[in-house]
Amino acid sequence: MTQETQGFAEEPGAATTGDGNGAADKAAPAPGAKESAAKGAGDASGAAGPAGAEELAEVRKQLAERTTDLQRLQAEYQNYRKRVERDRVTVREIAVAALLENLLPVLDDIGRAREHEELTGGFKSVGESLETVVAKLGLQQFGKQGEPFDPQLHEALMHSYSADVDETTCVQILQPGYKIGERIIRPARVAVAEPEPGGSAAGDSSDEDAKGDGDSED
Repeated sequence: MTQETQGFAEEPGAATTGDGNGAADKAAPAPGAKESAAKGAGDASGAAGPAGAEELAEVRKQLAERTTDLQRLQAEYQNYRKRVERDRVTVREIAVAALLENLLPVLDDIGRAREHEELTGGFKSVGESLETVVAKLGLQQFGKQGEPFDPQLHEALMHSYSADVDETTCVQILQPGYKIGERIIRPARVAVAEPEPGGSAAGDSSDEDAKGDGDSED
Protein backbone atom coordinates (compact mmCIF):
# COMPACT_ATOMS: atom_id res chain seq x y z
CA MET A 1 0.00 0.00 0.00
CA THR A 2 1.44 3.18 -1.10
CA GLN A 3 1.70 5.93 1.57
CA GLU A 4 1.35 9.54 0.40
CA THR A 5 3.55 12.18 1.94
CA GLN A 6 1.60 15.07 3.28
CA GLY A 7 3.06 18.52 2.50
CA PHE A 8 2.18 22.14 3.06
CA ALA A 9 -0.41 23.59 0.78
CA GLU A 10 0.87 26.31 -1.53
CA GLU A 11 -0.66 29.63 -1.03
CA PRO A 12 -1.50 31.67 -4.12
CA GLY A 13 1.19 34.17 -4.96
CA ALA A 14 3.76 32.59 -2.66
CA ALA A 15 7.37 32.21 -3.76
CA THR A 16 7.97 28.79 -5.29
CA THR A 17 11.45 29.23 -6.70
CA GLY A 18 14.72 30.41 -5.27
CA ASP A 19 15.53 32.98 -7.90
CA GLY A 20 14.05 35.85 -5.80
CA ASN A 21 11.23 36.72 -8.18
CA GLY A 22 8.63 36.18 -5.59
CA ALA A 23 10.36 38.46 -3.05
CA ALA A 24 10.73 41.22 -5.66
CA ASP A 25 7.05 40.97 -6.48
CA LYS A 26 6.18 41.22 -2.84
CA ALA A 27 8.47 44.32 -2.32
CA ALA A 28 7.06 46.21 -5.35
CA PRO A 29 4.75 49.12 -4.52
CA ALA A 30 1.10 48.61 -4.80
CA PRO A 31 -0.62 49.83 -7.98
CA GLY A 32 -1.47 53.56 -7.83
CA ALA A 33 1.14 54.43 -5.17
CA LYS A 34 3.08 56.73 -7.54
CA GLU A 35 -0.05 58.55 -8.55
CA SER A 36 -0.92 59.14 -4.88
CA ALA A 37 2.54 60.49 -4.08
CA ALA A 38 2.44 62.85 -7.09
CA LYS A 39 -0.98 64.07 -6.09
CA GLY A 40 0.23 64.77 -2.56
CA ALA A 41 3.23 66.74 -3.86
CA GLY A 42 0.95 68.75 -6.10
CA ASP A 43 -1.32 69.56 -3.19
CA ALA A 44 1.70 70.71 -1.14
CA SER A 45 2.98 72.96 -3.93
CA GLY A 46 -0.48 74.39 -4.42
CA ALA A 47 -0.71 75.19 -0.73
CA ALA A 48 2.71 76.90 -0.81
CA GLY A 49 1.89 78.97 -3.96
CA PRO A 50 -0.34 81.71 -2.41
CA ALA A 51 1.97 82.07 0.58
CA GLY A 52 4.96 82.62 -1.74
CA ALA A 53 3.07 85.22 -3.76
CA GLU A 54 2.11 87.13 -0.62
CA GLU A 55 5.71 87.07 0.57
CA LEU A 56 6.95 88.36 -2.81
CA ALA A 57 4.37 91.15 -2.76
CA GLU A 58 5.47 92.15 0.74
CA VAL A 59 9.13 92.24 -0.36
CA ARG A 60 8.24 94.43 -3.35
CA LYS A 61 6.27 96.76 -1.11
CA GLN A 62 9.19 97.14 1.29
CA LEU A 63 11.55 97.75 -1.64
CA ALA A 64 9.29 100.50 -2.98
CA GLU A 65 9.12 102.12 0.46
CA ARG A 66 12.90 102.03 0.86
CA THR A 67 13.36 103.47 -2.63
CA THR A 68 10.97 106.32 -1.81
CA ASP A 69 12.81 106.99 1.44
CA LEU A 70 16.13 107.07 -0.40
CA GLN A 71 14.82 109.49 -3.03
CA ARG A 72 13.38 111.77 -0.34
CA LEU A 73 16.67 111.69 1.57
CA GLN A 74 18.62 112.54 -1.58
CA ALA A 75 16.29 115.47 -2.35
CA GLU A 76 16.64 116.77 1.22
CA TYR A 77 20.43 116.53 0.94
CA GLN A 78 20.47 118.47 -2.34
CA ASN A 79 18.26 121.16 -0.81
CA TYR A 80 20.57 121.30 2.19
CA ARG A 81 23.61 121.76 -0.05
CA LYS A 82 21.90 124.57 -1.98
CA ARG A 83 20.85 126.29 1.25
CA VAL A 84 24.37 126.04 2.68
CA GLU A 85 25.86 127.42 -0.53
CA ARG A 86 23.35 130.27 -0.60
CA ASP A 87 24.04 131.11 3.04
CA ARG A 88 27.77 130.99 2.39
CA VAL A 89 27.46 133.47 -0.48
CA THR A 90 25.24 135.73 1.63
CA VAL A 91 27.68 135.72 4.55
CA ARG A 92 30.55 136.51 2.20
CA GLU A 93 28.64 139.41 0.63
CA ILE A 94 27.83 140.82 4.06
CA ALA A 95 31.45 140.60 5.18
CA VAL A 96 32.77 142.16 1.97
CA ALA A 97 30.11 144.89 2.08
CA ALA A 98 31.06 145.77 5.67
CA LEU A 99 34.71 146.06 4.63
CA LEU A 100 34.06 148.11 1.51
CA GLU A 101 31.66 150.44 3.28
CA ASN A 102 34.57 151.68 5.35
CA LEU A 103 36.52 152.39 2.16
CA LEU A 104 33.82 154.52 0.51
CA PRO A 105 35.14 157.84 1.94
CA VAL A 106 38.56 157.01 0.49
CA LEU A 107 37.00 156.26 -2.89
CA ASP A 108 35.09 159.55 -2.69
CA ASP A 109 38.36 161.42 -2.09
CA ILE A 110 39.96 159.68 -5.05
CA GLY A 111 36.99 160.63 -7.21
CA ARG A 112 37.12 164.29 -6.18
CA ALA A 113 40.86 164.40 -6.78
CA ARG A 114 40.31 163.01 -10.28
CA GLU A 115 37.64 165.65 -11.00
CA HIS A 116 40.03 168.43 -9.98
CA GLU A 117 42.92 166.82 -11.89
CA GLU A 118 44.84 166.28 -8.68
CA LEU A 119 45.15 162.52 -9.08
CA THR A 120 48.77 162.47 -10.23
CA GLY A 121 52.06 160.80 -9.45
CA GLY A 122 52.19 158.08 -6.80
CA PHE A 123 48.78 159.07 -5.46
CA LYS A 124 47.29 158.24 -8.86
CA SER A 125 48.90 154.79 -8.86
CA VAL A 126 47.65 154.04 -5.35
CA GLY A 127 44.16 155.27 -6.14
CA GLU A 128 43.88 153.21 -9.32
CA SER A 129 45.19 150.11 -7.52
CA LEU A 130 42.60 150.52 -4.79
CA GLU A 131 39.80 150.93 -7.34
CA THR A 132 40.99 147.77 -9.12
CA VAL A 133 40.98 145.77 -5.89
CA VAL A 134 37.47 146.82 -4.84
CA ALA A 135 36.20 146.13 -8.36
CA LYS A 136 37.55 142.56 -8.11
CA LEU A 137 35.64 142.21 -4.84
CA GLY A 138 32.44 143.01 -6.75
CA LEU A 139 31.99 146.69 -5.90
CA GLN A 140 30.14 148.58 -8.63
CA GLN A 141 29.64 152.32 -8.90
CA PHE A 142 26.35 153.73 -10.23
CA GLY A 143 24.63 157.06 -10.64
CA LYS A 144 24.85 159.24 -13.76
CA GLN A 145 23.69 162.73 -14.50
CA GLY A 146 20.52 162.83 -16.59
CA GLU A 147 19.09 159.46 -15.56
CA PRO A 148 15.56 159.23 -14.11
CA PHE A 149 15.32 159.47 -10.34
CA ASP A 150 14.77 156.10 -8.65
CA PRO A 151 14.15 156.26 -4.88
CA GLN A 152 15.55 152.75 -4.51
CA LEU A 153 18.87 153.81 -6.04
CA HIS A 154 19.09 157.54 -5.38
CA GLU A 155 18.93 159.80 -2.36
CA ALA A 156 17.80 163.32 -3.26
CA LEU A 157 19.74 165.98 -1.33
CA MET A 158 18.70 168.94 -3.49
CA HIS A 159 15.48 169.67 -5.33
CA SER A 160 14.51 172.14 -8.04
CA TYR A 161 12.16 172.71 -10.99
CA SER A 162 13.25 172.86 -14.58
CA ALA A 163 11.58 173.34 -17.94
CA ASP A 164 14.23 171.11 -19.53
CA VAL A 165 13.00 167.84 -17.97
CA ASP A 166 9.84 165.84 -18.53
CA GLU A 167 10.15 163.74 -15.36
CA THR A 168 12.01 163.82 -12.07
CA THR A 169 15.63 163.62 -13.18
CA CYS A 170 19.04 163.48 -11.55
CA VAL A 171 20.67 166.69 -12.72
CA GLN A 172 23.78 166.42 -10.55
CA ILE A 173 25.60 163.55 -8.85
CA LEU A 174 26.83 164.74 -5.49
CA GLN A 175 28.17 161.33 -4.43
CA PRO A 176 28.13 158.18 -6.55
CA GLY A 177 26.32 155.12 -5.29
CA TYR A 178 27.90 151.72 -4.74
CA LYS A 179 26.52 148.18 -4.75
CA ILE A 180 27.64 144.55 -4.69
CA GLY A 181 25.48 142.47 -6.95
CA GLU A 182 21.94 143.50 -6.04
CA ARG A 183 22.91 144.70 -2.56
CA ILE A 184 22.98 148.49 -2.28
CA ILE A 185 25.84 149.62 -0.03
CA ARG A 186 25.15 153.31 -0.47
CA PRO A 187 22.57 155.04 -2.68
CA ALA A 188 23.72 157.71 -5.06
CA ARG A 189 23.29 161.15 -3.52
CA VAL A 190 21.94 163.49 -6.14
CA ALA A 191 20.27 166.79 -6.94
CA VAL A 192 16.97 166.30 -8.74
CA ALA A 193 14.83 168.53 -10.90
CA GLU A 194 11.13 168.20 -11.62
CA PRO A 195 9.14 169.65 -14.49
CA GLU A 196 7.84 173.12 -13.73
CA PRO A 197 4.31 172.92 -12.31
CA GLY A 198 1.72 174.06 -14.85
CA GLY A 199 4.33 174.55 -17.51
CA SER A 200 2.50 172.56 -20.13
CA ALA A 201 -0.83 174.15 -19.22
CA ALA A 202 0.67 177.65 -19.53
CA GLY A 203 2.12 176.72 -22.88
CA ASP A 204 -1.25 175.47 -24.10
CA SER A 205 -2.92 178.73 -22.97
CA SER A 206 -0.31 180.78 -24.80
CA ASP A 207 -0.88 178.75 -27.96
CA GLU A 208 -4.64 179.19 -27.69
CA ASP A 209 -4.25 182.97 -27.11
CA ALA A 210 -1.99 183.27 -30.11
CA LYS A 211 -4.45 181.32 -32.21
CA GLY A 212 -7.34 183.48 -31.00
CA ASP A 213 -5.44 186.66 -31.85
CA GLY A 214 -4.78 185.35 -35.32
CA ASP A 215 -8.46 184.53 -35.86
CA SER A 216 -9.54 187.99 -34.68
CA GLU A 217 -7.15 189.68 -37.11
CA ASP A 218 -8.71 187.72 -39.95
